[in-house]
Amino acid sequence: MTSIPQPDTVLPADAPEISDTVDVLVVGCGIAGACAAVEAATAGARVLVLERAGAPGGTTAMAGGHFYLGGGTAVQQATGQEDTAEAMADYLRLMCPEPDEDKIRAMSGDSVEHFDWLEALGFQFERSFFPGKAVIQPGTEGLMFTGNEKVWPYREQATPAPRGHKVPVPGDTGGASMVTDLLVKKLGELGVEIRCETGARQLVVDADGRVAGVVWRSLDGREGTVRADSVILAAGGFVMNKEMVAEFTPGLSKKAYPLGTPYDDGLAIGLGMSAGGDTAFMTEAFVTAPVYPPSILLTGIIVNAEGKRFVAEDSYHSRTSRSVLDQPDATAYLIVDSEHIEHPEIPLAPFIDGWETVEEMAEGLGLPVDALRETLENYNRHAANGEDPEFHKHPDWLAAQDTGPWGAYDLRFGHAIYAGFTLGGLTCDVDGRVTRTDGSPVEGLYAAGACASNIAQDARGYSSGTQLAEGSYFGRRAGRHAAAARTSSSST
Repeated sequence: MTSIPQPDTVLPADAPEISDTVDVLVVGCGIAGACAAVEAATAGARVLVLERAGAPGGTTAMAGGHFYLGGGTAVQQATGQEDTAEAMADYLRLMCPEPDEDKIRAMSGDSVEHFDWLEALGFQFERSFFPGKAVIQPGTEGLMFTGNEKVWPYREQATPAPRGHKVPVPGDTGGASMVTDLLVKKLGELGVEIRCETGARQLVVDADGRVAGVVWRSLDGREGTVRADSVILAAGGFVMNKEMVAEFTPGLSKKAYPLGTPYDDGLAIGLGMSAGGDTAFMTEAFVTAPVYPPSILLTGIIVNAEGKRFVAEDSYHSRTSRSVLDQPDATAYLIVDSEHIEHPEIPLAPFIDGWETVEEMAEGLGLPVDALRETLENYNRHAANGEDPEFHKHPDWLAAQDTGPWGAYDLRFGHAIYAGFTLGGLTCDVDGRVTRTDGSPVEGLYAAGACASNIAQDARGYSSGTQLAEGSYFGRRAGRHAAAARTSSSST
């Protein structure tokens, strides 16, 4: 029996009293819902937004403000970084376990337009490039590599380009709230009401299976029904639902800090399923405990309980972290010599100790000494020549670790501070229409953001900025399509 909260649908005749009648109802006011509402209202639709929280913003308000955009944006051009829509599509295709060609081509081909649309809200990405390797730009730099673009074999299969566009807000959290604030302002200018402390409880579904609105309940206990030609679900993932996490993503269950709000409880997914919607990638989650900055630590080696390397250390941090989960007992250590060690200001992977010899280090970590010695010697021999035949680490991060003493950082689950969020959600087409198991659309129902499954499919292929980029982009598409569907139905 699944743990997904799946309320029963309600026939129009059985629904509570109608409080509102609109063309497009948006459930949730994070970046996906706000973008959907803006586009639907701009197209002339009557729009209402329901938000369970006391204020708009959703989980987006917690994010640092990365948008994964490419194809030749103004920031890329200003900083001399060449990119094309084709190169962006090539890379995204490699990062998806099950690439959706329509979505990849659409998001890549429209990326420059989407960049311009975001800036037209009232801000500019700084025309600057951060050349280092960090979780997020340390200042207000507008552009950085934020994925596996330069990691083998992807750098040989798709032309690398930096696509992590950060809003001009310093710090690693909260920057995205600037965009949601601007979206809320835009909604006010368009005359769209955002009704906070009011959540969708059930979908209203006609006898022919078309979604026709929602039953809502406010924080003060009032209930009612909003009738709508289209409903757009944009109310978050399920990282805060302990039962769902335990069932689908147990790696997050006990040993990772959940990144979300109390309303990331899976209800939006359950609502979509109640009307016949299918789900995808429910067992996948973004999970990470970055070992950088400082980036010099990536010149070291990451070994498992057998004393062997298992991942290119220059991989994007969630790719590395997901690979740790696959190791025996989810055990891994980062080993760095005295020439390259530099302790992080915020050590998510705790420093364990230092040792004068490899033998003492192996004993201290409980690793087989012969295997660790062989791993280190092989790496050092090749790194001295700028090579890594085993994992093809980029030459920028190759350096022999042969000057003792050696130090080790703890990457074990339950010891390092991991954090994460869920990636699975409702299946939908390129315009956000929720789809059934046979691929047919559920009429009148759309999904966008963390409750929808689009391009962010697993941790190994994730790039920082994917969630904000796809949430805003596909939210816009859903809003436009829902508004057009209203226009089409009213003209027949």
